[in-house]
Amino acid sequence: MEKQEWMLQQFYEHISENKKNLFEKIILDRTKHITIALENLFQPHNAAAVLRSCDCFGVQDVHIIENDNKYAPNKEIDMGSSKWLNLHKYNEQEHNTVAAIQSLKKRGYQIIATTPHTNDCQIDELDISKPTALLFGTEATGLTQTALDHSDGFVRLPMYGFTESYNISVSVALALFNLTERMRKTPDLDWQLSKEEQTAIKLQWAKKVVKKSETVEKILNERFTNDSSSH
Repeated sequence: MEKQEWMLQQFYEHISENKKNLFEKIILDRTKHITIALENLFQPHNAAAVLRSCDCFGVQDVHIIENDNKYAPNKEIDMGSSKWLNLHKYNEQEHNTVAAIQSLKKRGYQIIATTPHTNDCQIDELDISKPTALLFGTEATGLTQTALDHSDGFVRLPMYGFTESYNISVSVALALFNLTERMRKTPDLDWQLSKEEQTAIKLQWAKKVVKKSETVEKILNERFTNDSSSH
C-alpha cells in the first residue's frame, strides 16, 4: 500500500464516520480543471467571499498574486472555507504576476483575463476543453497591464445596467457557476481529480480536523518507516 493511502486510513480512525463520509462524497466533485488567480486583492471581505465561492463550486486551487497587497481574508466571511482549499501564493519575485502566469502555463493552463477587451468573448462562449485559469484583478483598478499582456484570452460577464462592473467576489461567483456547470455537463471531459490527488487532499483535510495532527503524523511516519524496514 502506498504511504499516503496508508496514512489516510490511519487518520480516518481518528475522525467521525460522518466526517469521513463527507470527505469521500465531496472529493468526487473537486476539480483543478478550473482554477482562479487573484492579482493584488486587498479587501478582506472580498478575499474571504472569493474563497467561499471556490469551495462551494468545488474549485480546489486558488492562486494568489501579492505584488502590493497582502492577501488577508476576513475569517467571519471565510467561514472556514480556506482550510479545505489549496492556496498558492506568489510573493517572492519582483514581478509576481509573471511568475504566477508562467507557473500556471507550465501546468497546462490557458490563462484567461476577466475583463472587457476588444478580443473578448462572453463567459458562456469560453472554450473549457483545456484546463483554464481565470485571472481577476484588484477591486479598484482591475488587472494590471502585465497580466493582460501575458494572458491567452479575455472573457467578460454579461451586464445590462448602468454600473460598469460587478463586485470582485460576485464576478468570481458568476464565472465559476457558469464554467463549473458547463464543465460537469461536458461529455468525456476529464475534470475530476486523479486518485492520487484525491488521496493527498483527503489526507490534507483529515489533518485539519484531527487534534494535534502534527504529533499524530510524526508517530505514524515513524511506524510506517519501522514497518517498511522490517519487511
